[in-house]
Amino acid sequence: MIIILKENADKEKTALLKGKLRSLGFEIHESRGHSSTLLGLVGDTTILEPDDLIANEVVADVRRIQEPYKKANRKMHPEDTVVDICGKKIGGGHFQVIAGPCSIETKEQITEVAWDVKNSGAHLLRGGAFKPRTSPYSFQGLENDGLKLLLEAKKATGMPVVTEIMTPEHLLLFDEVDVVQVGARNMQNFQLLKMLGKSEKTVLLKRGLANTLDELVMSAEYIMAGGNENVILCERGIRTFETSMRNTLDISAIPMLKKMTHLPVIVDPSHAAGIRWMVEPLAKAAIAAGADGLMIEVHNDPENALCDGPQSMTPEGFDSLMKDLKEEVKFFGKTMD
Repeated sequence: MIIILKENADKEKTALLKGKLRSLGFEIHESRGHSSTLLGLVGDTTILEPDDLIANEVVADVRRIQEPYKKANRKMHPEDTVVDICGKKIGGGHFQVIAGPCSIETKEQITEVAWDVKNSGAHLLRGGAFKPRTSPYSFQGLENDGLKLLLEAKKATGMPVVTEIMTPEHLLLFDEVDVVQVGARNMQNFQLLKMLGKSEKTVLLKRGLANTLDELVMSAEYIMAGGNENVILCERGIRTFETSMRNTLDISAIPMLKKMTHLPVIVDPSHAAGIRWMVEPLAKAAIAAGADGLMIEVHNDPENALCDGPQSMTPEGFDSLMKDLKEEVKFFGKTMD
């Protein structure tokens, strides 16, 4: 339920209303807009009568929320959420590019790529230490050693880092990681989501291979219900009947998520198609559709990469792409700061 307060509502009477609602067991999320203030109620609102609330002199209107997600719902929070990662903002007109290799292989590889993507204009570094793979015989990542190499690259370049978590137990290892990525295969790992909800880490939540947008937002709700509202959604392609590419990028998901939720939405064009030459057009399409950022895989030797080489851009290709993206981001009224 949403309570819309009157403009310039009396502060003391508003405080009395909020006190009464809290005494009934409701959690209140207050959102201040340009012309109105909203009180979002989380709890069993069936015990409340809208007419009784509207009778209160500080209340302008009352609306019930039908969707099962509350904290992630744009109706509860009309303004875009802006997530701040070490001074780098995503959402609300702020656009960021996250770039780096799919898997961390050596110290030289991750450090070289980190400097390359930074010099091209990326502000966040990605790198996989723990890798969920379809085949048990595929490269699973360097795990703890890979995490250490990623943090060394962070120290060398000053870039905030993004890396994927596999289990709740790994959170203890992620103390110096700036953004914890929940991959597509773990989108509905509810124990992991609950654990991340109790942390203060920014969470980048990827859509599952065959999950609906409602399910994606409900997974975000798990994190936010625990108290952590620093969540970024990521569209990374879904599995369809098409076989000419790895996945099908759901461009329509971007405006739909923007309508459903106030959370930032980024796109991973590398995993979406799994084909290097398709990264550029998909990245540009994502910006045009309203995305708040991109996650792009870059490798200094894609042909010999241990993981996802065919979809990884070379540093030279990424640098050329970034020149175009900066212009497109500016054209659509966003800033890449």
